[in-house]
Amino acid sequence: MTLRKRILSILFWSVVAAAFIGPGTVTTATKAGVYYNFQLLWALVFSTFATLLLQEASARLTIRSQMNLGEAISKKFENTSGRTVILFVIIIAIVLGCAAYEAGNILGSVAGLTLIFDIPYYYFVAGIGILALFVFALNSVHTIAKVMGFIVFLMGISFFFTSISLNPDWGEVLKGSVVPIIPEGTGSTLLVLGLVGTTVIPYDLFLGSGALDKKQTINEMRFGLAFAVILGGIISMSIMGVGNAVTAGMSDIEKTNFIANLNFDSEGYNVLKEFLQHKIGMYAVYIFGFGMFAAGFSSAVTSPLASAITARSLFSNKHNEEKWKPNKLYFKLVIAGVVAVGLTFGFLHIQPIPAIIIAQAFNGLILPLIAVFLISVVNDPDIIGKKHLNGMISNILMSIVLWVTMILGFTNISKSVAKAIGYNIEANDTALIIPVIIVSFILSAVLLFFIYKRRIKLVRQQL
Repeated sequence: MTLRKRILSILFWSVVAAAFIGPGTVTTATKAGVYYNFQLLWALVFSTFATLLLQEASARLTIRSQMNLGEAISKKFENTSGRTVILFVIIIAIVLGCAAYEAGNILGSVAGLTLIFDIPYYYFVAGIGILALFVFALNSVHTIAKVMGFIVFLMGISFFFTSISLNPDWGEVLKGSVVPIIPEGTGSTLLVLGLVGTTVIPYDLFLGSGALDKKQTINEMRFGLAFAVILGGIISMSIMGVGNAVTAGMSDIEKTNFIANLNFDSEGYNVLKEFLQHKIGMYAVYIFGFGMFAAGFSSAVTSPLASAITARSLFSNKHNEEKWKPNKLYFKLVIAGVVAVGLTFGFLHIQPIPAIIIAQAFNGLILPLIAVFLISVVNDPDIIGKKHLNGMISNILMSIVLWVTMILGFTNISKSVAKAIGYNIEANDTALIIPVIIVSFILSAVLLFFIYKRRIKLVRQQL
């Protein structure tokens, strides 16, 4: 592989990092760092690994089958009675998720700029909307991907520099990376779910496979994808490191009092600004603010793009194929709709932090559904070919990812239901976690059993 191909592959796959490192990542990772220091770092390590695993499978599917993920799912269920329902559920989940993200993307990007400039927010909202539409006018998915890759590179430098300047405790970093715990405290489970949901993004799977050059080799794809996703994971961890520094030097009593008096949803960004200015200097605020803007703007472009690519892959056919091209009506309408939702929330000046974290949690809930569909198509010889079926190790690892995402999703649902009926339970309460683990395992095992059973049947039919 030539150096040029390596660089181009990294630039292209940086669109994946551009999609998952948005204001949601900045907000959720920062809040996790402030409240729990590095105790939730394992969630970012897991989600980075899960992103790499699922994205590789989705991209490999596209290269081997010459169909992107949406087209493969559509073909998988083309002769079933529930095809319309399945496609409808997917498109609603993806488009609603992207619309929720777009609101958070624009609001978070504006929040980054207001850390630096004292200008009315609605000027920034309008400016970001115009700038995003200008990028969409390029009409080339591959060109947009490369532009976003360059922005991610600059964003990574901003966040990494800020984090390293704060001199983190590397022992705590290592411990938090490998010891999976959900600490006591209101909202810890929601933050874990948010950290996974802000990294392993369902629409990112459709974006990566839909924008991929199908002529790219497996080795080129794997090199660029691994580099971009691991870099993205490091950036996310750097952001958590910035939040960690706010409370790392406090005693337990000081930290408890500080958090008790902190309304992170409305004061979080200002607290961060004051801390960085005091600890490092005003230039650190400028760097971090630019990073937030870059994170928001890059995601404000990739989110509508992913919606349009997903809709095209699911609903494009020989009768309307021309209208679904990137520079044609249907594709543009989906993009315009998602951008319009984000701009509406932006001009209404909705508080960004609650909207962002809720979007991450919602994303974490629909992730298992998309993971099931992905596992199903990469184990279908009619789609990917008998020679290219998912290997045993890959299936085991993807099954673990599915199981963990189900545990996180069901935990959040269980806590919400319990709270609704007046029973408050903590994330580490055995009355919650043990049943959730067992139910998630059984459901994952049953789904995988039927997927593998069908795989064996189809392989035998082809003999």
